[in-house]
Amino acid sequence: MNALEVTARGAIHEGKLEEFKALAAECMRTVREKDSGTLQYNWFLNEAQTECVVREAYRDSEAVLEHIANLGATMRAIVSVCDWTFEVFGSPSPELVEAAAGLSPKVYVPFQSM
Repeated sequence: MNALEVTARGAIHEGKLEEFKALAAECMRTVREKDSGTLQYNWFLNEAQTECVVREAYRDSEAVLEHIANLGATMRAIVSVCDWTFEVFGSPSPELVEAAAGLSPKVYVPFQSM
């Protein structure tokens, strides 16, 4: 299984909603224009607009590395207005594990699938 899925959950800091929304829009624009291996990239807000969930799917680890590189400064900015947790589903490459170490993702390797 080379494909990877990611669930990112963000708690938006109080008073930072508009900044968050602008940064989220920039993330989406960048992904649409630059990513070549992103298969799914969907953002959701709870009703109170205090929490965000991003559902992501990638062709492989290299596609995630490309995604991280493409977002660069925008990713650094959005982590300053949200407290994020990340879950990775699949078998990330050692390079991806190293690159994402600062984000402290929980990794779930394949057990059963259909």
